[in-house]
Amino acid sequence: MDSLRRHGVKHIFGYPGGAILPIYDELYRSEAAGHLQHILVRHEQGAAHAADGYARATGKVGVCFGTSGPGATNLVTGIATAQMDSIPLVVITGQVGRAAIGSDAFQETDIYGITLPIVKHSYVVRDPRDMARIVAEAFHIAATGRPGPVLIDIPKDVGLEEFEYVPIEPGSVKLPGYRPTVKGNPRQIIQALKLIREAQRPLLYVGGGAIASGAHAEIHELAERYNIPVTTTLMGLGVFDEHHPLSVGMLGMHGTAYANFAVTECDLLIAVGARFDDRVTGKLDEFASRAKVIHIDIDPAEVGKNRVPEVPIVGDVRQVLLDLLQRDAEDGKPANLEQTQEWLHRIERWRNDYPLTVPTYADEISPQEVIVEIGRQAPHAFYTTDVGQHQMWAAQFLKMGPRRWISSAGLGTMGYGMPAAMGAKVALPDQEVICISGDASFQMNCQELGTLAQYGINVKTVIINNGWQGMVRQWQQAFYGERYSSSDMQPGMPNFELLAQAFGLKGMIIKHRNQLQDAIAEMLAHDGPFLLDVRVKRDENCYPMVAPGKSNAQMVGLPKPPEREESAGPILCSNCGTENEPDNKFCPECGTKL
Repeated sequence: MDSLRRHGVKHIFGYPGGAILPIYDELYRSEAAGHLQHILVRHEQGAAHAADGYARATGKVGVCFGTSGPGATNLVTGIATAQMDSIPLVVITGQVGRAAIGSDAFQETDIYGITLPIVKHSYVVRDPRDMARIVAEAFHIAATGRPGPVLIDIPKDVGLEEFEYVPIEPGSVKLPGYRPTVKGNPRQIIQALKLIREAQRPLLYVGGGAIASGAHAEIHELAERYNIPVTTTLMGLGVFDEHHPLSVGMLGMHGTAYANFAVTECDLLIAVGARFDDRVTGKLDEFASRAKVIHIDIDPAEVGKNRVPEVPIVGDVRQVLLDLLQRDAEDGKPANLEQTQEWLHRIERWRNDYPLTVPTYADEISPQEVIVEIGRQAPHAFYTTDVGQHQMWAAQFLKMGPRRWISSAGLGTMGYGMPAAMGAKVALPDQEVICISGDASFQMNCQELGTLAQYGINVKTVIINNGWQGMVRQWQQAFYGERYSSSDMQPGMPNFELLAQAFGLKGMIIKHRNQLQDAIAEMLAHDGPFLLDVRVKRDENCYPMVAPGKSNAQMVGLPKPPEREESAGPILCSNCGTENEPDNKFCPECGTKL
């Protein structure tokens, strides 16, 4: 407990049990002394997600506790979520006594072995004298290099044993085999700068690594210095101001059409803290196929894993960009801002031809207008989401600042949103925190309403309720002949307003558009947790969409572009984005009828 306090831990999310009781007994004394606060969740998965949300909102290491056996295995989904998205966690589990390990004792599982593929590192504490060193190493490993979760498994008798305690201060850890590369290779930085200066159609492709390294200002400076448009991954949202004219929003499966056309047509792709994920690239061999690639990442395993770059740079994203900008300034060569003007005009035309649209219906609420109204009334909130259609609509229409977008991107974990919002709000009690969930996702961890109630954690939760597992239904409609197998959630759906009331919280259901604005205003003004159930159009689909196995330029669900006069110049292919002569009947690039 003292080692945790020395590493700046102020909050722990957890759930007690037999094997971890010695630690909870000492936790009782630490809480009484005012050293930290423990948040009792209703399920260990909620603890892991809350610690994850805490870490994403602050950039600090999140901490959660669970006991042995089922307590530990209940943490697994949250650990995998953090590992996929590179989130720093220290996960502490109880274990059966050392003599009983391997005997199939009551509530014994090999959590060390179970989690090996989904942690950055892990420990089993065999000697209590190692405790201070292990905690210090765990925090160091979790937070440095490419961040990730670290597991510490503590047998029960280790927690009971007396020993000579020698504290270890943060920053004093020396791990000879662990030296993340921070500074990029100077020759590769010079090579990257040369490509940037030569590019006619450059594009910055920015992922979660840029947020982890705090590279927001450097990306902004590089984009403006060379007039480079910026697209982000789901993890990278908020790293660049989406109101900025150089922003083209998110790319990928449900990205903006103009971002996906831009990545298809660019001649230089500058990948910054991104990993060329399949939901971003679509058909990999057609992703940025006309472009040279600069790839900057702190993890050497990611550089060249899916796409071999012309210029690989291993290093901390912020440090590499600082060095690149400094080298550029020292060279004294002014950037030619006119060089990318034609490219920016082309992107602007795509933006005008294929905007994100918010449908309205006579007697039903569209999911998109719910997201837009929330964003309008709470522009500076921290947003968490669950996973599915509502997540993609939130990514498309909300405009967030750095660290204000908190969502399970890599693992796609339903049930993540409300516990993560709980963690963010505990970390930042003066900030507005809103969870956008779906009716199916919410039911995965709805028991955490009890945690919100116990501690008065002022999280606002909005359920975009279409009575389906929405993204599953959309795929079944598009790719499985409209055979809606086990995706209808209306049978057995609870009354969410009454559910909130059962936990002593405020709840509300709305079904009509004229209720929307006032309901959101009432929710935001309410002093305490609030659950708002918005019944939306049941069969609304999330577009644009890149079908599996297709290139990013082959999107479905695009709005029809405006008709142009014959003399208006080139015609843009709606399938691949190629400019065609006005008299072309078919696109020579992909054969689509114009």
